[in-house]
Amino acid sequence: MKPLNIEESLIWYFILFTYVIYALGLLFPATALLAWVLFFLVIRRSKSICVSWRLWMWCICMVVILFATYMGIDDFKLGANAQLRGTLGWLTTSAVFALFVLSGCLNIRPQLIYRAVCILCLQSLVAIPITFIAYQLNLPDILYSSPVERFIQNGPIFYQVGFYAIDYDTQSLRLFLFAPWCPALGLIGNIYFFLALEEKNRFWRYIGIIGAVAMSIVSVSRSAFVALPIVLVLTWLLRNLFKPKIQVISGLVCFLSGIFSTNLLELFKNTSEEFSSSRASSSRVRSALVRIALDRWKEAKIWGHGTQDPGPKVVANLPIGSHHTWAGLLFAKGAIGFLAFMLPFVISFFDLALKSYTSKVAKVSLSVLLILLIFSFGEQVDILGYLCFPGLILIGMGLQEKPSYLFDFFNNLNNANI
Repeated sequence: MKPLNIEESLIWYFILFTYVIYALGLLFPATALLAWVLFFLVIRRSKSICVSWRLWMWCICMVVILFATYMGIDDFKLGANAQLRGTLGWLTTSAVFALFVLSGCLNIRPQLIYRAVCILCLQSLVAIPITFIAYQLNLPDILYSSPVERFIQNGPIFYQVGFYAIDYDTQSLRLFLFAPWCPALGLIGNIYFFLALEEKNRFWRYIGIIGAVAMSIVSVSRSAFVALPIVLVLTWLLRNLFKPKIQVISGLVCFLSGIFSTNLLELFKNTSEEFSSSRASSSRVRSALVRIALDRWKEAKIWGHGTQDPGPKVVANLPIGSHHTWAGLLFAKGAIGFLAFMLPFVISFFDLALKSYTSKVAKVSLSVLLILLIFSFGEQVDILGYLCFPGLILIGMGLQEKPSYLFDFFNNLNNANI
């Protein structure tokens, strides 16, 4: 498989050379640059492309988040420097998230992205044993950090190049490969799994699936372990919800759930406790971050604080507004920023869920969106668009498809009732 145009070439070679760009410490700014280059291609070809309003909705809502950032910084009188840093941060995070979704309207074949992701998964299968060897040889966990961070100043962690991390709870080995931290690798692995499932070539499909699962496992991310099976079931259920057999089984499950509700609630409680206790310190810090963010959101309900604040020792000095997309948006961007990110998420979900009945691209897009939704309760997915951009482009492709799904939906519904 080879790229056939400029946009395909950019995406193809960027994915294939991900590890090279990461080794240079430039993955974060280079991916942001890619998003803006693709945006200019969209503008250049706007006369020949009918861009769906659903894609523009993502862009407009991200602009609203920028406005909320300005208002929050102005309300707290943080100064021109904070405004500049807020703008740079938006250009490389929230804007990038929307621009990759917008890029789905370009002439990009989904199969090209699937194959490129599978090749990257093969590279990861080679990189994983190398990192284990580095750990056994007692090589430094972090090798160096790119000096580019001094210009953008959004955190050195996005520019660090290293081999591994040691969990402070269990002292066990965790890998992040080309991600900034370990759970982010779990997010990528989950997304790549659903992209690899659609690869037509059997060899590359198996390689992609194995590599994606391996990335999720070595990240030791609890969200990754939970999200993958949940999304597999949810995607299948949403696509088959109106089949008579599924309706009968769903009714039976609901009936039995009501009978055994006490046992099920106890099982859920025990599972949740085990989930949290597996890394108690991490769970405690994350919970405290959410509580502090929601409590301090009351200080600036409409526009938020404009930026994250340094956290106290009780949360290991982690920034207030981090480690949770929705609590972070409320704290930093206020109710306006929260709604601006939630609105396209909700509309995209219903749009893709209906289209998934007849479209394979929409089915994959729906899986990616659900993965992002689950991870949003433990990660800031709005700043990780640069990592999961292949999945975001697929979401854009799904949203770009013609909205003939209403006819197909009711047609499927009628057939199901026959």
